[in-house]
Amino acid sequence: MTDTTPEGHAGHESGTLRWGRFALHYVEMIIAMFVGMFALRLLWSALGIDPSYDRDPEPAYLLMAFDMSAGMAAWMRVRGHSWAPTLEMCAVMFAPVVPLFPLLWLGVIDGMAVMVAAHVVMFPLMLAAMIWRRDEYAC
Repeated sequence: MTDTTPEGHAGHESGTLRWGRFALHYVEMIIAMFVGMFALRLLWSALGIDPSYDRDPEPAYLLMAFDMSAGMAAWMRVRGHSWAPTLEMCAVMFAPVVPLFPLLWLGVIDGMAVMVAAHVVMFPLMLAAMIWRRDEYAC
């Protein structure tokens, strides 16, 4: 059976709802990422683990990527996603540093630039991972 809108376009409403769910899921992922980042940073600070982007840019970024991944992975598992898309989304948190760390080591950029650039790249990479599995994220 095909849904038809008043304008006679088959599937328009269901397509709109699917893209709405997709967009909602993207926002949920961003929120979960930030919740993980802030919550675990509090834990690490309480334990005396506090790398800085000035002194220790590699561990600082990798720890933050782990924190963001943990938040997103937890939320994705709550939402019923399997491990494959969950791990793909976690990989997106680490992927931006692949080209950035060598630039850091060469002195082209500093630790704060790594953090900013990685975050700028991270959001479109998250979107790309979701589009890759759009049926997974649109339901």
